[in-house]
Amino acid sequence: MERHAEFLPAHMVPEMSHGLGNGEGPHTFDLLTALETWVEQAEAPDSLEATHLTGTGAADRTRPLCSYPAVAHYRGSGDLNQAASFVCRE
Repeated sequence: MERHAEFLPAHMVPEMSHGLGNGEGPHTFDLLTALETWVEQAEAPDSLEATHLTGTGAADRTRPLCSYPAVAHYRGSGDLNQAASFVCRE
């Protein structure tokens, strides 16, 4: 996978519920903007921010989706429902 990371990064989406987007984890993210930035400005994303939406459509938490093989780790302080409280690392 490392050999392909420059042109084919993978971002795992924990607890998304395959294909349905209604799992327990954050499942809404803006892949199109990340792709446009990558193509137009040659800046591949290291991570994407994903949001979990409740049944009423309200956002109740965010998490970073890290570029494989990195995963999101809690920084040790801050709100567990905010992506800013996490860092991507292997």
